[in-house]
Amino acid sequence: MPPRSSRPRGEGRSLQHRVGRGYGRWAPPQPDAARLSAEDRRSRGGRGGGVAPGSGVRAGPRAAVAAAATTTVRAGFHREPRSTLAAALGAPTAVAAPAMGEEDYYLELCERPVQFEKANPVNCVFFDEANKQVFAVRSGGATGVVVKGPDDRNPISFRMDDKGEVKCIKFSLENKILAVQRTSKTVDFCNFIPDNSQLEYTQECKTKNANILGFCWTSSTEIVFITDQGIEFYQVLPEKRSLKLLKSHNLNVNWYMYCPESAVILLSTTVLENVLQPFHFRAGTMSKLPKFEIELPAAPKSTKPSLSERDIAMATVYGQLYVLFLRHHSRTSNSTGAEVVLYHLPREGACKKMHILKLNRTGKFALNVVDNLVVVHHQDTETSVIFDIKLRGEFDGSVTFHHPVLPARSIQPYQIPIAGPAAVTSQSPVPCKLYSSSWIVFQPDIIISASQGYLWNLQVKLEPIVNLLPDKGRLMDFLLQRKECKMVILSVCSQMLSESDRASLPVIATVFDKLNHEYKKYLDAEQSYAMAVEAGQSRSSPLLKRPVRTQAVLDQSDVYTHVLSAFVEKKEMPHKFVIAVLMEYIRSLNQFQIAVQHYLHELVIKTLVQHNLFYMLHQFLQYHVLSDSKPLACLLLSLESFYPPAHQLSLDMLKRLSTANDEIVEVLLSKHQVLAALRFIRGIGGHDNISARKFLDAAKQTEDNMLFYTIFRFFEQRNQRLRGSPNFTPGEHCEEHVAFFKQIFGDQALMRPTTF
Repeated sequence: MPPRSSRPRGEGRSLQHRVGRGYGRWAPPQPDAARLSAEDRRSRGGRGGGVAPGSGVRAGPRAAVAAAATTTVRAGFHREPRSTLAAALGAPTAVAAPAMGEEDYYLELCERPVQFEKANPVNCVFFDEANKQVFAVRSGGATGVVVKGPDDRNPISFRMDDKGEVKCIKFSLENKILAVQRTSKTVDFCNFIPDNSQLEYTQECKTKNANILGFCWTSSTEIVFITDQGIEFYQVLPEKRSLKLLKSHNLNVNWYMYCPESAVILLSTTVLENVLQPFHFRAGTMSKLPKFEIELPAAPKSTKPSLSERDIAMATVYGQLYVLFLRHHSRTSNSTGAEVVLYHLPREGACKKMHILKLNRTGKFALNVVDNLVVVHHQDTETSVIFDIKLRGEFDGSVTFHHPVLPARSIQPYQIPIAGPAAVTSQSPVPCKLYSSSWIVFQPDIIISASQGYLWNLQVKLEPIVNLLPDKGRLMDFLLQRKECKMVILSVCSQMLSESDRASLPVIATVFDKLNHEYKKYLDAEQSYAMAVEAGQSRSSPLLKRPVRTQAVLDQSDVYTHVLSAFVEKKEMPHKFVIAVLMEYIRSLNQFQIAVQHYLHELVIKTLVQHNLFYMLHQFLQYHVLSDSKPLACLLLSLESFYPPAHQLSLDMLKRLSTANDEIVEVLLSKHQVLAALRFIRGIGGHDNISARKFLDAAKQTEDNMLFYTIFRFFEQRNQRLRGSPNFTPGEHCEEHVAFFKQIFGDQALMRPTTF
């Protein structure tokens, strides 16, 4: 194996000119291996990446010359950019993107970036991928260290003794312990825990003749040293100011990569550097996962290809860990352009190649992952494209090929405000140079400009995508996977129902089905959770968690409030189309076995009545297109003056419900159909418990004396049967009706108690 340098490559250069591990540089296409200089071949044999994430040193007068040296010949995902990239590589002049309005940009830099002191000969800048913190170290820390992160309201400031060049500096999780690497053999520690000594203590790597390539914190008190001869897992004991070796593993290491979100470290081994050995860390344990090989593009027989760390990234996409490999030349002879190959790295089982993203171009690239989208930046054209591996691609039996979801677009122009006194800040902000060679890219969504002193989070704008993706079904598949999608989806639904951009009914039906598919999944998960809690499983299974309602879950009230209620009010819209849309939504709910809320049925009925479509209403009810419900039956009753058959339709619906007997009686009594109400209540066997006064009141209001006589006699007979006397008890409050009966029919008409 080629000899390794005892010092990480790039040492002695500032951040702008340094090949710092973890610093994402633009990755140009690899030159023909036969034409590589001897110097570059030697550089491939080394670690391939300098020091660990967070590395950076003071600049010297030779920094500008070093920028054109071999360390800048090749760039990559996790490398620091070259300050004079185009000049050093002889790159073509970047093609500026065409002028566009704000609505055309679907990527943007965050409004509130982290601002830090620019890298300069005195100030060294470092970045910690785990805590997402930027360290500004002045004069080796002697004149101060300032630590800033995206979520930190108050920066951390402290001083430390200048004990030599700082190669790497990081806090443990929760900022409890500071680790600083100054040599290739040791790492220094300092406690930031209250009531603990703040004196530094040192740990030397255990393996003889090994050089520390970098280190990674996996928890607040656990750290991993990666050397060129293996990996060492330590527990830090801050109260004892010492470290305890938990586990180690020996193997030749070219370079490494760490994914903090999944706590997985990837080690590059073998001469070609393309056999990757992953390790997973959790709660004091180190697990060795199955190693795997990255397929390298074909190369001339006279040369041996190798895997550059700059062409590899690790990121979590849709909850799964992937290793992303930028392959500058496709393996297929009939395909041109670079591609990104996604290898799925599971917790258990072998790593498997799953997806290939077709870039259809060559040049310098960099990667981000934003909202589960793989974003590929192309420096030459100053544009970016996005890929969504959840969308349907072309499956060849083993891998799925994906093309960009949208046309290539630039990141939205960004203005850097002028810093200085209030009198000066009135000047216009300075436009930020996008896709600059000084950009440094980190996973998942971070872009840093060390020369300008800014850290941004890259963001996806969903609103412009609506007009860039004309296929509404594919657009909905895309939007439903995004975090902040609710209002955009509702606006898409409103847009496709507008007069100017009206979609066809099959398209509308497809969109409704996709919405209700997500809605049903959530309802089923909620039901399963509720059943588990009721069965007491939540106590025995602590992993059981209530399902999280994401913005992709749009229930009936959302669609009714934001889309349908306004849609039916549009007078310019043909009423048949309006009704068809309403029925499509109800059809979709029924298809997914989701109970339709009564207000949707009311919306349909009111629309039908408004356009005098009573025949259609009758058919909808007769064939149960509109589901039976008490509120719907009551609404039908209110329509009797417009459509007399609605009364009987209502009664039929209430009877079918079989839980609305009281409502049926009330309806019949309100219509003075007292005998019909009495016959109904006798038919269901409830006549022994009904209120005599209620029926006598209703009979008296009809002013039909014979009807009153019949009802009065019925209750006398009931009293005789139940109590042995026809008389009403005082609790029934029927004295008024007894007196009325005597007045009309006389005392002799009263029923006498039966004697035996």
